[in-house]
Amino acid sequence: MINIPKGCKDVLPQEAPLWQRIERAARETAKIYGFGEIRTPTFEQTELFARGVGDTTDVVTKEMYTFLDKGGRSMTLRPEGTAGVARAFLENGLAGGAMPFKAYYLISAFRYERPQAGRLREFHQFGAELYGSALPAADAEVISFAHAFLARVGIGGVKLKLNSIGCPACRAKYGEALKAYFRPHIDEMCADCRIRLDKNPMRILDCKTEGCRKFTKDAPAITDFLCDECRSHFEAVQDLLRSADIPFELDARIVRGLDYYSRTVFEFTSDALGAQSTVLGGGRYDGLLAQLGAKPTPAVGFAAGIERLLMVLAAQGEESAPAGCDVYLAGMDARSRQQAFLLAQQLRAEGISCETDLMERSLKAQFKYADKLGARFVAVIGEEELAAGEAAVKDMQTSATERISFARLAQYLKGN
Repeated sequence: MINIPKGCKDVLPQEAPLWQRIERAARETAKIYGFGEIRTPTFEQTELFARGVGDTTDVVTKEMYTFLDKGGRSMTLRPEGTAGVARAFLENGLAGGAMPFKAYYLISAFRYERPQAGRLREFHQFGAELYGSALPAADAEVISFAHAFLARVGIGGVKLKLNSIGCPACRAKYGEALKAYFRPHIDEMCADCRIRLDKNPMRILDCKTEGCRKFTKDAPAITDFLCDECRSHFEAVQDLLRSADIPFELDARIVRGLDYYSRTVFEFTSDALGAQSTVLGGGRYDGLLAQLGAKPTPAVGFAAGIERLLMVLAAQGEESAPAGCDVYLAGMDARSRQQAFLLAQQLRAEGISCETDLMERSLKAQFKYADKLGARFVAVIGEEELAAGEAAVKDMQTSATERISFARLAQYLKGN
């Protein structure tokens, strides 16, 4: 037997309703906030991610699925959504349109890493991007969008953590302070952090290795190195969130894992999984489009891992429910099953969901199956009903049974 690739997961029909709930919440919230859907290719030129995500990140150096196509070009399965949206924004001339540009996406993405709970090699994201505004209000709007989305999904115990990592000038000063702080300890830290010390010391703060985390907890805070302009921007974001009654706490350890971030960074965490766990993260990335060779354009956005949201819903005791159907048409012999089939086509044309017997089950077995399906009604058709042109319709909630003509069946079901 051929098995599913390691780090991938099938989504079975009984699991799909919770996925659809998250996707529906994403689309509904996006509509309210004025974000339109964008769809980009599953794979892009490798250079896009190397330049956009950052060649010092674990994503680029360790985790990307990269291959040569038949033309000898290096291609990569997307490891995240932002870089592809940025490429589409530039390539399709959207920078010349009305600003701000607001888009959301629901995608699968790919990273080669050790599979664990909530972290797969093929995973799924809901993300949103806003281009064209450098104002603190844009940061606050995107955070408000994320907050409203999580509430609509029903994610409980949510906390918003907020930080600023400043502009390139701020980070240059901060980087020197981090080098001075970590250098005496670097021999006790992991091999990756030894490389990061010179190339990008802020990445050390994002290291998950316990041996490194004991040093990062006392590292200097970026907020002590913000320039006046970045500090003013960060304070304005906080004021807007307070005015919108969106609670938050400051966390100087949030740096996010990708190189394109600047100024505001944020994470939403939930305690539903025991320890606080990030369910959504984002921030501002004003330098991304310039990294791709275009005119600098301010931007801010977020992404949420759908598998992580599903874990939180499961921890809250929520389970997928069967889709159910409005009516199950139970035929007792070949002729009545044929009539049930014809009725099903008529009812479906009226927008009524229904099922019929496709397994030649006994009437008792059909009732059991209808109950498993979550059918609200069971319409029984036997010889007597067939002759009279009607069905014996049982309400599965009240157990009441009525005789309803075939011609009136759709009207009856819609009225109940």
